[in-house]
Parts: sequence; C-alpha cells; structure tokens
Amino acid sequence: MVSEYEKNKALQIEKNKELLKSLGLEKPLCEPKEKPRKKIPPPKRKAEEQAEDVQAPAPKVQRVEDLKAVNESSSTGPRRSSRNAGKKMDYTSEQKLDSPQPVIRNKTSGNDGPMGREAGKRVHNPKTFGHIPGVAVGTWWLTREACSRDAIHAPWVGGISGGPDGAHSVVLSGGYDDDVDLGYAFTYTGSGGRDLKGTKAAPKNLRTAPQSSDQTFENHFNKMLKRSCETKKPVRVVRGFKVRSKYAPSEGYRYDGLYTVERAWTEKGLNQKGYLVCKYAFKRLPNQPPLSVREDYEEGSAGEE
Repeated sequence: MVSEYEKNKALQIEKNKELLKSLGLEKPLCEPKEKPRKKIPPPKRKAEEQAEDVQAPAPKVQRVEDLKAVNESSSTGPRRSSRNAGKKMDYTSEQKLDSPQPVIRNKTSGNDGPMGREAGKRVHNPKTFGHIPGVAVGTWWLTREACSRDAIHAPWVGGISGGPDGAHSVVLSGGYDDDVDLGYAFTYTGSGGRDLKGTKAAPKNLRTAPQSSDQTFENHFNKMLKRSCETKKPVRVVRGFKVRSKYAPSEGYRYDGLYTVERAWTEKGLNQKGYLVCKYAFKRLPNQPPLSVREDYEEGSAGEE
C-alpha cells in the first residue's frame, strides 16, 4: 500500500518536472558519458596512525663499528649510510633535483586546465558572480574543502553562498525528496525551518533535523536566491554525489557551470505538519559545455525524466 507521503512526493515531482520543462530546456543532442569513479578511501584518522606507530617493528641495532664510521664521516662531509661505511663515495656526480611541484587536488572531466588557486592558497574571491578564472566547467573535487579552496563555493557545509545582490553559488546535495534535477534545469529547496541546535536542555548542533517551522524569504540565504531571481545574475552550480540524478557525479563534487534563478515561490513541504518551504527553479545558461551523464545511473530514480 502506498503511503500518503509517497503519494504527495510523486505529485510534487510531476509538478516540478512540468514547471522545469515549461522553462524551455536547451538540451544538446549529444551528452558525454561519464564512467563511475573509483571509490577513494578516506584519510586515516589520528588514532589509527598512532596505533600503526605503536605496532611498528623496532629498528635494528647497529654495530659499534658502523656507528663509529658514521660519526667519523659526519664530521668531514656528507652523512653516509652505515651500509656504505668504509667505502669511497663520489658525491660530485649527484644531481640537484628541482623543488617538488604542488599536489593538484582537483581533477577535471576532459581537461587538465589550471586551478583557481596556487600552492594550496586561494587566489580568487568566491564572493563574486560568474565563472572563476582558471576553473573550467566540469572540474571535479573529492571534497567540499577542495571546492572551497578553488573559490567555486566558499562554505564547506552550507549549500547557498552569496550576499545582498544575490547568490554567488549553490551546491546540490539531494537534501529534499521532491526536488527534481533535469540537468539543464532543476528545482531547489531553500534554507531554514529546522532547529539544528536541538532543545535548550539537550543542544546538539545538528546538520540536519526535521522541519519544525515555515521557511520564509526573510531567511538570509533564501533572500539571496529570491534576489537572484529578480536580478538574473548568474549562479555557479556544483553537483554532489548524493543528488538523485543521472547528471550527478558518482563520487565527489563537480562544477557544472552557470545557471539563473527563473522562479521563486513557497509551497507546502512533504513534512508531516505541512510547514511551508521556499522553492526555486534554476535554468542553465546557454553556450556552455554539455553536462556529463553517468553510465551507471539506474533509470526510474527520483528526478529522472
């Protein structure tokens, strides 16, 4: 038996699809296929590293003769390994190596262009409208932190970033069940209406929580997107791996170019008490590289055409 929640969700999804299609999607005839990325193991925690240090075998005890040879050589020239004690070494033939290049933290789909930062430091201001110099559409990052360092989307957690003149960037992370992503247009649910600090007696500082009040356009972030709808200033869009769409990356986060906010409205959300949520319809600007489509995406998932 289908629950009331599932019925309402299906109705909202169909309604959102029709709205997006009414915007007139400029979808290319050919969309490149993107193979699923290999899962990258998370970095080791400090506790695990310490455990490995404890379990590491003790170093071998060197012979007294070897230690003497090392001490003698260190006082007259470059330090030598104990295995070379007593041997004549030619250090004049050593080559001077250049300084190692900085590690590139972001990867791209179809390009290896320059990044928006140098040596791990941000060189561009993320609080600006439009593309970030040096960061091509299709650039991919494993983490939100790396995306922030390249100035595409400043917050590490928040999904909306901007100012009084509108939003500079948003991240799609699949947080609401009735949002629809057709690639070249999508619906987006605003911020607020959730008590992320818990109760006064038991504060938790949560990242997510059930809807407990109406969302309004007075909310700082919702006001940014409503302003973007009025000015039509371009908004940078990043898709995350949690989005239920064939246009989402299988891992990490990808910069998918510039969009405009075409509509802004409020409607009853899928929460049990019928609290209002702020909704937005985004449309992709023309003359940008086509979006990649995941090869391993299962047809018929929420948000799929």
